[in-house]
Amino acid sequence: MRLRWRDIVIGETERGIDTGTVMVEPHEVSDVPASVRKVLRKATAEDLKRNEQNKMREREAHRFCKEAIRDKGLPMKLTDVLYCFDGSKIIFTFTAEGKVDFRELVKTLVQKYHARIEMRQIGVRDEAKRVGGIGICGRDLCCSLYLREFMPVTVKMAKLQSLVFNPQKASGYCGRLKCCLAYEFDSYAHPQKEKDVQ
Repeated sequence: MRLRWRDIVIGETERGIDTGTVMVEPHEVSDVPASVRKVLRKATAEDLKRNEQNKMREREAHRFCKEAIRDKGLPMKLTDVLYCFDGSKIIFTFTAEGKVDFRELVKTLVQKYHARIEMRQIGVRDEAKRVGGIGICGRDLCCSLYLREFMPVTVKMAKLQSLVFNPQKASGYCGRLKCCLAYEFDSYAHPQKEKDVQ
């Protein structure tokens, strides 16, 4: 199977069989990370049609779920809806300040869609990663572009880099401290340790 950049494929994902896009052309590697999943085949015209139908279903489910959340007065914000490729499972992601009892909401969604419903609570940084945007630097948000995991970012990192601490300027799209404050922290921390020793 010959795959090229931007080809749509059917493969294994953490949520089951689903579609994906080739972002790097196939090449040999010495160590294959455990997180790498198998590509089953190049997507057919029928697969692409099903994928488009799923996207339409996701938009409709997003609208319906938002209305249900409002009607039930739940303290949560729906961020995303994902239909699994075969339609057997629908994943709803949301943000909330604390724990939310969404059992009645799940019952409503099951009655409406006759599918397995999964509710996933995510943090504000995860939401920014999903939504995307442009940072103060004028580039795409690092979290949506390439960050796989979020590193801890502290006020100490900003202070050690002699940045004037202004919460508005130090905060990212998500409202938390910018991830980029951690990028050069080690470069600043190492000379500071040597200075402390002298």
